[in-house]
Amino acid sequence: MRLRALLENDALGLRLLGGDDELDRSVRGVMTTDLRDPSRYLTGGELVLTGLAWRRDAEDSEPFVRILAGAGVAGLAAGEAELGDIPDDIVEACRRHRLPLFAVHETVAFATITEYVVRQVSGERAGDLAAVVDRHRRLMTSGPAGGGPEVVLDLLGSDLDLHAWVLSPTGRQIAGAGAPLSAAAGAELAGLHLAAVRSGRRAPHRAALGGTTYSLFPIRNNGRGGAAPATRDVRESVLSDWLLAVEADASDWPAARLDLLQGVTQLIAVERDRRDAARTVRRRLAQEVLELVQAGAAPAEIAARLRVATPVLLPGLGTAPHWQVVVARVEWDEDGASGSGVRGGPVAQALMEEILVDPAVTGPDSADRIAVAHTGDEAIALVPLPAASDRAEGAEGAAEGDGPALHADALLAAVRAPLSAGLADDGRLTLGVSASVHSAEGLRGALEEARHARRVAAARPGRVCAAGHHELASHVLLLPFVPDDVRKAFTARLLDPLREYDRRHRAELIPTLEAFLDCDGSWTRCAARLHLHVNTLRYRVGRIEQLTGRDLARLEDKLDFFLALRMS
Repeated sequence: MRLRALLENDALGLRLLGGDDELDRSVRGVMTTDLRDPSRYLTGGELVLTGLAWRRDAEDSEPFVRILAGAGVAGLAAGEAELGDIPDDIVEACRRHRLPLFAVHETVAFATITEYVVRQVSGERAGDLAAVVDRHRRLMTSGPAGGGPEVVLDLLGSDLDLHAWVLSPTGRQIAGAGAPLSAAAGAELAGLHLAAVRSGRRAPHRAALGGTTYSLFPIRNNGRGGAAPATRDVRESVLSDWLLAVEADASDWPAARLDLLQGVTQLIAVERDRRDAARTVRRRLAQEVLELVQAGAAPAEIAARLRVATPVLLPGLGTAPHWQVVVARVEWDEDGASGSGVRGGPVAQALMEEILVDPAVTGPDSADRIAVAHTGDEAIALVPLPAASDRAEGAEGAAEGDGPALHADALLAAVRAPLSAGLADDGRLTLGVSASVHSAEGLRGALEEARHARRVAAARPGRVCAAGHHELASHVLLLPFVPDDVRKAFTARLLDPLREYDRRHRAELIPTLEAFLDCDGSWTRCAARLHLHVNTLRYRVGRIEQLTGRDLARLEDKLDFFLALRMS
């Protein structure tokens, strides 16, 4: 808007005191201040409103006006409520610096002027951006991609002064304009968004994080950015949809601005459709290899198919890689309020394609090494790992089986919280990871190993669980399959007397027992770890033996305590 528009609105009751030839200046915002030096809060183009509380005498006017002029403000509006008529020294300073000056009648609130300017400026910017977005939409739907989500986010920043980020369902940053969100902030925003979606709240969802308010808009993955069918179960898409996080409170936005942001999410959804199309080849490769493995095809036939997959998943690799298999399953309670029949396979497939990406990597194209197929309610990922000879010479972990191999616990560590929010109280994600294999002959065993590890994870409590191949050669393999009533009776018989004693005497017998077993019964190492005198440790161990009737010098009793602690 132009400064001239302020005089054309009688409701504002402004009088022009100087700067008649500067009324065509553009106003890009409004700021109220009574600071002597407000320069740190000025970016240029503002209409500055002031009650003149900064002015103690005439000598204060010149430096105040000089600061405003140097910052490039559009004009100054001074209130008459404090001093009555605007002092001549302010009028003269504005004349010298060619700064338009308005007098605000004492009956007019600054809030009235602020609301008018914001409404005018926002409306004009929204109209301009809507035209740009419309042109961008036509480019993206009729020709090559128009630069990706970053282009649209840059427009939001430059035209509407909105900071925004596109996040995956786990909170990983796909795109952003300006400073990136921290990984912790992204994960927390994603969790709040997923919880709001599962609760049925209407978008955009308001979220407060670290003193900053965000508005969260879902980006529906429905093909060409279209609206989701009204009958679609939210569980089919909640764990795969991206979201747009905007640093603003949209709860009081006008309908036009909300519509504009919805249009932006549709643009990003169209761009995502284009990017997802690139996954089709990798999915098909995984599906073909999986079908050959499960059908018991000859190793030579599987190896031939792997030779086709290798240059797609690891371009430029000279030798055959090692492979790992990851199996995931998403299951929903059949008696949930929203009914049953939600297909878990596609949901698990989309989740795997996100989880297997390094959480520190930004951008939508960082999953090029991942090929995921799904069958029934199960998703199966074929992940290539460069062989030792292809890794950086001398790099740590260059030996076979080390290096970039996937580990079950690490895969879910960064995403457990947001995914748990999306799974709510009726869904579970379980995941199993195989050891790495270096040939087609090993893939069938790796697939069975990953499936068995997933079943171990499924026997554990929690909404998001994983298990790795290393657990299958351990006593841990047996523990999840002990019936609950046997598990509870066994642990209660051994540990309840110690817990009760700790509760009454604060004796820390349970932590002492754990440390003693972890130190393989070494008195000196255990005492050093607990920062105790050896005699104090001997007293505690004696009390444990007295309360339980067991002897910690006997292997059988040590093993019983060890298993009880693991099952508790």
